[in-house]
Amino acid sequence: MDRTGKKKTRKFLLIYLVTLFCVCISYAQPRKELVNIVITPNHADWKYNIGDKAIFNIKAYKNDVLLDTEIKYTVKPERTAIIDEGVLKSKRGSAVVKAESLKKPGFLRCFAKVEVDGHTFSNYSTVGYAVDKIEPTTTLPSDFTQFWEEWKQKLKDIPIEPIFKLLPDQCTDKVDVYEVSIKNIYGKIYGILCKPKKKGKFPAILHVPGAGVRPHSGDIASAAKGYITLRIGIHGISVTLEPQVYSDLSYGALRNYYFTNLDNKDNYYYKRVYLGCIRAVDLIYSLDEFDGNNIAVTGGSQGGALSIITAGLDSRISYLAASFPALSDLTGYLENRAGGWPGMFQTKESQLDDHIETSKYYDVVNFARFVKVPGWYTWGFNDYTCPPTSTYSAYNIINAEKELHLFQDTGHWSYPEQDELRFQWLYNKLGN
Repeated sequence: MDRTGKKKTRKFLLIYLVTLFCVCISYAQPRKELVNIVITPNHADWKYNIGDKAIFNIKAYKNDVLLDTEIKYTVKPERTAIIDEGVLKSKRGSAVVKAESLKKPGFLRCFAKVEVDGHTFSNYSTVGYAVDKIEPTTTLPSDFTQFWEEWKQKLKDIPIEPIFKLLPDQCTDKVDVYEVSIKNIYGKIYGILCKPKKKGKFPAILHVPGAGVRPHSGDIASAAKGYITLRIGIHGISVTLEPQVYSDLSYGALRNYYFTNLDNKDNYYYKRVYLGCIRAVDLIYSLDEFDGNNIAVTGGSQGGALSIITAGLDSRISYLAASFPALSDLTGYLENRAGGWPGMFQTKESQLDDHIETSKYYDVVNFARFVKVPGWYTWGFNDYTCPPTSTYSAYNIINAEKELHLFQDTGHWSYPEQDELRFQWLYNKLGN
C-alpha cells in the first residue's frame, strides 16, 4: 500500500473510532459502580392504575453483599417537584418506600442514595401510571399540513444532483461503500451509502442520526445481508471530515443547534433537517438497485424522532423503527409535566409565545398523527433525556399498526438484545 493509501486508512480508522466512541457515549449502558443500589417496584411490569400505591424495595450492595446503611430517598413525578423525601435505615439490607399514587396518567420516580467510605452512590427507578392514557399537551396548528406540503413542493423543485464518492478502504467483498451528497432545500445533505455488490433489486434502510455533530459510518452489516443502507448526517457538512472539525463545530457554530431560530417556523433549524430526510428518500428512489417499493427508516433519540417524522411526512416510507424518540410533546413543561428533549420550555424565561408556536410545527406528536405504516418502538421508564411521558404522548396518538417493546429499567441507552430485535423486525418486514 502506498503512502496515500495508508493515510486514507488511518483517517478512516480514526473516524470509525470517533464514531464508535460517540455512539457509546450516547447510548451505552452505565458503568457498574462499587456500590450498586437496586430499586424494585412491587409490580413486575412497573405499571400501575390511578389510585394504586407503588411500593419501592431499596437494596444497596457492595461486592454483591447487602449493606445495612442509611438510605436517603426522594419521590417525585418525572422532572417536577418532590412530593416525598426522607431517610431510612435498611433492615437486613433492605428498605421500603410506600409512595402516594399519581392522580393522573404519568410517571413517578423514586431516587435513592447512600454514602459509603466517603463516597455517594445513587440510583432511581420509575413506574408508570395509566400510561396508555397519556395524552399530548401540544396542539396541531390549523395550517400544519399546508405548511409542510408547501415546503415539500419547494424541495421537489430542486434537483437532487447526487455525488457519489467511493470509499475503497471501507468496501468489502460483498458491499460497495460511498460517501454521497445531495442538494437539500438549503445546502446539502451528506451520508454514507452501502450497496450490495451482487446484481439485483434490493429493499432499503434509511438511518437517521441521534443528536450531536459527528462523523458517520455505513451500515455495512445490513448491506451484506442484501439491503441498501443510507446513514445521513443532518448538518449539511461532509460526514468523513477530521474529528477535530466536528468538535469545533459542536462547541462553536453548531452549539445548541436545536434552538437556532426557534422564534420563526420558516427559519427554524430543523426545517432543513426534516426536508433533508425526505431528500434522502429521494436519493434511495433514484438508485437503479432499489426495488422501488420497500424502504424503512430507523434511529434512536433524535433519530427516533426523525424516523416518526419522516414516516409522517413521506408516504413512500414502508416501515419505521424508533428508539426513545426525542422532540416529543415539547410543551409538556407548560402543563407541569415532563416534555421531550431538548427540554426547551423548562424555565419561565424560555416560555416565549413565538417559540411555543414554532415548536408545534416540529413536534413529533404532530407528525405521529399522520403515520400510516407499521412501526416498531422501544424505550425504558428510566430515560431521563427523553422522558417516557413524552414518548408515550407520541406513541399513544399513532393510529397505525404498532408494537412497543418496553425495557423498563433502561435509561437513554439500549441493550444489545433491543437492537437485535429492532433489526430482525426490519429484516422480516422488508423481506429479501
